[in-house]
Amino acid sequence: MGQKQRVPFLDLTLQHRDLHDEITAAVTQTIARGDFILGSSLEEFEREFARYCGCEFAIGLSSGTAALHLALLAAHVGAGDEVITVPNSFIATVESIVYTGATPVLVDVDPATFCLDAARFEAAITPRTKAVIPVHLYGQPCDMDAINAIAKRHGIAVIEDACQAHGATYKGKRTGGLGTAAAFSFYPTKNLGTVGDGGAVTTNDPELAKRMRALRHHGQYQPNVFPEVGYNYRLDTLKAAVLNVKLAHLERWNARRRAIAEKYRNRLEGTEFAFQSRVNGTEPVFHILAVRHSRQRAVQDALNAAGIGWGKHIVPPAHRQPGYAHLAKAGKFPVSETLADQLVSLPVFPELTDDQVDVVADVLSRVEVSV
Repeated sequence: MGQKQRVPFLDLTLQHRDLHDEITAAVTQTIARGDFILGSSLEEFEREFARYCGCEFAIGLSSGTAALHLALLAAHVGAGDEVITVPNSFIATVESIVYTGATPVLVDVDPATFCLDAARFEAAITPRTKAVIPVHLYGQPCDMDAINAIAKRHGIAVIEDACQAHGATYKGKRTGGLGTAAAFSFYPTKNLGTVGDGGAVTTNDPELAKRMRALRHHGQYQPNVFPEVGYNYRLDTLKAAVLNVKLAHLERWNARRRAIAEKYRNRLEGTEFAFQSRVNGTEPVFHILAVRHSRQRAVQDALNAAGIGWGKHIVPPAHRQPGYAHLAKAGKFPVSETLADQLVSLPVFPELTDDQVDVVADVLSRVEVSV
């Protein structure tokens, strides 16, 4: 009946259309003040984001990658050290370890949750292990009690990669306060995104916070004194002003993502599609809703034919990327590699309508009988 409905994978214009007046006012006020670097809107955002995460400190940074990098540096990770993480994360996770001069050590993930397998983490620890980066993949928190217990036994720093998990909870606590420090990205597509690149580190450790504030500003603990090499990793005040507006809406947006994910799950119950399982005690936020199917290409073709947007995320895994192939041979991490060959990311942004979700689910339900 008529023309097929077009469902985008993501449409950021809808969010910004709804917030146009609030964002315009916030940006206009910042321009009027002229405090574009380390200004009052940044201070406000750091204060409010720390409160939101249940942490003492938040340090605004230029990107999620910068956040991972500074968190590792503040934990005194450097040349000769090893940092354990997973292959199925965006390359920035491994990239940030390389920046410090340390060696990334990859371990496979749990096949149900897609998150760091605690037993494999412990088995990979050596005398050189200085830190672990559990990745809250797609907005699903890792099993932090198990990870923290192992890390504590071995004296290892825990750096949460929370770049996809703004507002997700583990046993009632939000990501950002579940380890030594946590890295967030405010890339525009994130659950909490700004108008360009942006990031932050959260921590409850005052010494870590002090060092990261200095390192993001060329290593200055006091003006024009540079006791160590620093970086230009500051979050611009204008971008922080936008984040101040959006932070007030984050819980509502996350609730809508959860509702969409539940609707997909109900509609596809009894089919060959499998969903990422929850770690016990968690409330994910579905930055990405990746469904698993043995006929990945058939799913992609069906969505394409219906005019529905889709994505592929964290593929190939890090050790199958040309610049990181030295980390491990193909086949070393079978769970991560199988996931890369089976996952398809579905539309899940908050402005997506129930009718659009039904359109996607209808198409997916026919994959079972059309191939």
